[in-house]
Amino acid sequence: MRIDLHCHSTASDGTDTPAELVRNAARAGLDVVALTDHDTTRGHAEAIAALPEGLTLVPGAELSCRTDGVSMHLLAYLFDPEEPALLAERELVRDDRVPRAQAMVAQLNELGVPVSWEQVERIAAGGSVGRPHIASALVELGVVPTVSDAFTPEWLADGGRAYVPKHETDPFEAIRLVKNAGGVTVFAHPAAVKRGRTVPESTIAKLAEAGLDGIEVDHMDHDPATRTRLREFAAELGLLATGSSDYHGSRKTVALGAHTTDPEVYGEIIRRATGAFPVPGTGGS
Repeated sequence: MRIDLHCHSTASDGTDTPAELVRNAARAGLDVVALTDHDTTRGHAEAIAALPEGLTLVPGAELSCRTDGVSMHLLAYLFDPEEPALLAERELVRDDRVPRAQAMVAQLNELGVPVSWEQVERIAAGGSVGRPHIASALVELGVVPTVSDAFTPEWLADGGRAYVPKHETDPFEAIRLVKNAGGVTVFAHPAAVKRGRTVPESTIAKLAEAGLDGIEVDHMDHDPATRTRLREFAAELGLLATGSSDYHGSRKTVALGAHTTDPEVYGEIIRRATGAFPVPGTGGS
């Protein structure tokens, strides 16, 4: 089985619609794909309706969190999307995205970059607006060559010249909310140092004590030595070790299925979840 547990659609900052995402996942030879848009589940229905036969969808989301001043992302799988407390927190985070993005546009204007809010809105195309949309605007304007090059201290990285913070959930609270909604939690790209400051191992250990289920080990932002250490650390803490592409369509160079999760780990995620179930494809529409 080929299992990719971290993918984005136009419901947040990917360039594939949810329907296109699942069709492309099937073409890429995946057996299982997770839709984990930022702080939203609104792409799930479209993905399920288009799900090709032979492909299973894992409904999920990537939650924006912050601890000790460090931003981090928590992948949540198979939770009840209508559970009131978790739904309210996701909406709070999502609703703060627009004023935060507008403030970043204003900051860029002060730095002499002629990006406009209308340009960012066009690029977001109704998705949950975020830094990748602003980064794409910088690429369009020729300010940086690629989206990744926008995530530097010079521009949009945490603490960068044009960075503006947004509401982010305390990860210990996020784990509690997801657990109460019957879901499973995995710390996304925990050692992606190119993105800025990372959470120390001591904090990850505390998150494990609080109920964190796993850490994303095999990821494009982790070099081989980092993956080896993360896999060892996961074993030390009794955490699941996952792998995934963090696919964003044409917004990033990584391909669907570039990194995958072991079927036994996937089976354990399913076993622990009580809020929702993977959805098998029946041919799509």
